[in-house]
Amino acid sequence: MTQPSFRVRVTKDHLVFSAAHFITFNGNICERLHGHNWRVAVEVTGGLDENRYVFDFIALRDATQNLVNELDHRVLLPESHPMIHVTDHGHEVEATFEERRWIFPREDAVILPVQNTTAEEIAQWMAGRLISDVIKKHRHELQSVRVDVEENFGQWAQCEVQLT
Repeated sequence: MTQPSFRVRVTKDHLVFSAAHFITFNGNICERLHGHNWRVAVEVTGGLDENRYVFDFIALRDATQNLVNELDHRVLLPESHPMIHVTDHGHEVEATFEERRWIFPREDAVILPVQNTTAEEIAQWMAGRLISDVIKKHRHELQSVRVDVEENFGQWAQCEVQLT
């Protein structure tokens, strides 16, 4: 008989962040700056630990809330986009794309280690941060972490990272 696999999922009304972004697509098309009320859900799969649960709901919720707070009411900018160039000038951040240029106060911008600030890449960044910030510290035979990011009502991106 195979061992059962269990899942815990955390999604709350407060795991929402309001943030602006713009992305490129189809080569050189760049969207206008716009915002969303992004929702986040996190799921962890694995066996049961000595406490008979997969993962502590509170630890997972709090770690996710910390990430949401980092992004809330900010503009999200890509660190490694081939055509969007982001420069941190200390007190302000400059982003350029071809002839377009945006300047943001430093405290209003988050430069993410992604190529494009898509929901998919935001989900992957969150998964990586959750793994390094909390999952590895409490890890016990966990199989995967999945982060869902809803950019717009009914439009979700998911990133699942296998841990085994």
